[in-house]
Amino acid sequence: MNIDLTKLSQLQPLFKLLSAGTHLNRLQDTELWVELESQRELYETLFAACGFTLVLDGRGFAYFKTDQASSYTGKLTRRLALLLMLLFEYQADQGLHLFQFQQWRLDNELIDKLWQHYHAVLEAEELTSQHLLKEIFDSAARIGFLVSEDGEYRLLPAVHRYLDLFEELAQAERSDHLHSEGELL
Repeated sequence: MNIDLTKLSQLQPLFKLLSAGTHLNRLQDTELWVELESQRELYETLFAACGFTLVLDGRGFAYFKTDQASSYTGKLTRRLALLLMLLFEYQADQGLHLFQFQQWRLDNELIDKLWQHYHAVLEAEELTSQHLLKEIFDSAARIGFLVSEDGEYRLLPAVHRYLDLFEELAQAERSDHLHSEGELL
């Protein structure tokens, strides 16, 4: 298959963004998103030929799927997953709907509440200060999971990746609980 590269007007910025491990978000990167959607097949084919798997999620984000992770990205991913899981749990306990996470504002007050509520869990992951939580959120902003606005963070559509995992874990826990209750009867 021959690919007419002139049709891929945003190839360089898209590749630079995605190959750096950053998530493209429809709401934040509108011009790149429109280009990617309009030339999706060509980009998928070209990136696949270069060894990259492009994932374009209908909920408004895209990324390169990879099985390889450096020790830094593995640590960041683990810590971000923990923070988001705790955030989802805390917000659910407050009666907020998880799928409306893009409306949440992660300000200093909410970060402080997370710190106070989950202090022991966070310290077990060597997150020993609120400053470290903000560093993780800043790193997550650099790779397209959050955006920082006026000293607050807002979650972007790419967070669905973590929410999906959180929902899977919750479903597995419910299934295990139902299964163990059935054994008791």
